[in-house]
Amino acid sequence: MAVKNPLWMPSRSMSAIVQRQAPYFAATAVVDKQFKEVKLTDFQGKYLVLFFYPLDFTFVCPTEIIAFNDRLKEFHDLDTEVVAVSVDSHFSHLAWCNTPRKQGGLGGMKMPIISDLTKKISEDYGVLIPDAGIALRGLFIIDANGIVRQITINDLPVGRSV
Repeated sequence: MAVKNPLWMPSRSMSAIVQRQAPYFAATAVVDKQFKEVKLTDFQGKYLVLFFYPLDFTFVCPTEIIAFNDRLKEFHDLDTEVVAVSVDSHFSHLAWCNTPRKQGGLGGMKMPIISDLTKKISEDYGVLIPDAGIALRGLFIIDANGIVRQITINDLPVGRSV
């Protein structure tokens, strides 16, 4: 598919900066319990909330991921998509989605959960902790033209509220 808006092209920059083009990504995600390639350009023409979390099967992460997922319709009503990213494999994401919420899992998820196993996306967005090999809790609002409009990065123990 040809890109219609020349502003919505992959960034040559390797770090997300407000008012600049968002770093391009393409990776495998779990979407409705299926594996699917998800690309930044899939969201052209819509706002995107792209958020990073450290690891699957941890204690703070499911509460914020579930909160985003449970309010997905509110985001869609604002012509906004929500996508989660971690350095875990897509197989780990699927296992977490297949685990019931009462057992520490995510249960049914509607939003894509991207596998950043190579850690390139986390690095490109400036949230990777290299020594630990995991991402900080980063949240990026990207506009319909692929421009980063807002960045929030939290330390590992600091959760987020939708």
